[in-house]
Amino acid sequence: MSTPAGNERQLGLLDGAPPDHAWRVRASERARRLAVRVLPGGHVEIVVPRGTRPRMIEQFVSRHRRWIERALDLYRPAGPAASDVLPEEVRFPAIGRNYRVRYVETAAPPSLRHEDGAIRIAGPLERPVLLRHALHRFTMKEAHATLGPWLSQLSAATGLRYERFQIRRQRTRWGSCSRSGTISLNACLLFQTESVARYLLIHELAHTKHMNHSRRFWGLVEQHEPRWRELDAALTRGWREVPAWALG
Repeated sequence: MSTPAGNERQLGLLDGAPPDHAWRVRASERARRLAVRVLPGGHVEIVVPRGTRPRMIEQFVSRHRRWIERALDLYRPAGPAASDVLPEEVRFPAIGRNYRVRYVETAAPPSLRHEDGAIRIAGPLERPVLLRHALHRFTMKEAHATLGPWLSQLSAATGLRYERFQIRRQRTRWGSCSRSGTISLNACLLFQTESVARYLLIHELAHTKHMNHSRRFWGLVEQHEPRWRELDAALTRGWREVPAWALG
């Protein structure tokens, strides 16, 4: 994707890269060396300095292929990989809610209603991206309504105080805590198990005392979640539990 200054451009796949539409090579004026990023959903981005020869990029991909494949195992969604495949059911294990989804063809802009464990989305069915955005907004709303009170309860129980709370759709982070005490949580936490989501909330609350991952930080986490090692490993694999439609 181009920047406002137009100093980046996306290149086609090279002969040495896998025949996968989720891979891309991007030339950047700001890049000083070749780098690779693996993103949730199984997307791979190779960032290269402008003017890098194709052969150098192919060699770079070849050297890092084993690491890329291991990372892809963590980030590929377990369900259908196409983000435009709309779900028949939306499941939020973290809060124990499941919704059947029904789609209704209309010419009007998409609208979403939910009640009694069912979601009704009305809109132009030939434009799934618009319907997917309606589901994104619903996920954000559910996350704000449920994760906020949950975080507040855990704060009171642990004595770990924060200043503000917000829900976001970060591409690579499950959550963060700023030095000013603002905790940001990824809406996709709803697709994790209850215990994994709770661990992440404890993790971010612990950052209100220690803005690092020192021994004192992990000791504080362990006071409130003795299974943190197991749950942290599950969270690392957690992007596989996020459906592709939620990442698109």
